Amino acid sequence: MQSLNQKLQKYFELTSKGLKKVKIVEKHRKEAEDFLDLAQRYFDDAKYFEKKGDLVNAYGAVVYSHAFLDAGARLGFFDVGKYNELFMVD
Repeated sequence: MQSLNQKLQKYFELTSKGLKKVKIVEKHRKEAEDFLDLAQRYFDDAKYFEKKGDLVNAYGAVVYSHAFLDAGARLGFFDVGKYNELFMVD
């Protein structure tokens, strides 16, 4: 069974890659920017909690961050290309 820290590191890696790969779909620019902003803020919060040693809140925040990326991809706000291993688009 993976430890909380291992799961946290896995989500940090996955979400960090995801934040770099999303491209805003111009037709949905406003919505996409909102989702991307929320994803980045939750990611930053997760890093803050991790530094404080609060792994539970760090994990919760990074999962929320990735959820905003997934939702944006599913709604067509983001073009995620062929990166279906990073996003729930299939």
